[in-house]
Amino acid sequence: MRGIVLACGNPQSPVITDGDRFEVRQVPSRPGKAEVDPVFPDLGDGRLIVHGTDADLNAVVLRLLRTERLADVAVGYVPVDPGSDVARVWGLPTDPGRALDLALSGDPDRVSLVRDDVGGVLLGLGSLGPVRGVGYADDTVVLRGQASRLEVTPDPDNGLGLLVSVIHKRLFTRKVTTTEGRAFQLGCLPVQVTLDGVAHPRPMGKWTWYRHTEDLRLVRGLQ
Repeated sequence: MRGIVLACGNPQSPVITDGDRFEVRQVPSRPGKAEVDPVFPDLGDGRLIVHGTDADLNAVVLRLLRTERLADVAVGYVPVDPGSDVARVWGLPTDPGRALDLALSGDPDRVSLVRDDVGGVLLGLGSLGPVRGVGYADDTVVLRGQASRLEVTPDPDNGLGLLVSVIHKRLFTRKVTTTEGRAFQLGCLPVQVTLDGVAHPRPMGKWTWYRHTEDLRLVRGLQ
């Protein structure tokens, strides 16, 4: 399967070079409309592969969402960070050679795409804290009061859509309670929100994550 690799503003791995199976295009970190949209007409039935950070992948998937191409384009990911939360959540390899082979040859799966109420998407990890407020996963109260940290990820098992983990840290203990749901809503004292490694520009007193009505075609299964 031929594809186009977007090398996103990072030192390029030696395995990411033009070849018979793919073409490499250099784009800035967290590419936007001007860099990503011109690639779509050239894809044909090929797949789009992002070589970069979780934030880079987030930016590319956001363009798929906004141009209504989620159903048409299979997305592969070759992370530059061995600690990638996207790779951890979805069980993707972080070795560049293995990740590229999977991105080119693996089967695309339809996976939950999580959105927020300020126009963004979440592919790996959303976090905030310390936090004080009230939070709901669907109709279930998951937070009432204070927590050290709150984390949200897509559900890798394609359950309801997302997983909400409320973390309480004490001097010698750490308690984590995880709840699944289709949506998470939080009202709180202003807190910093981080999405796929990028901090939101300002503290927020309310926040919502929810499962989008259309799934993402993420390459993560070997043929």
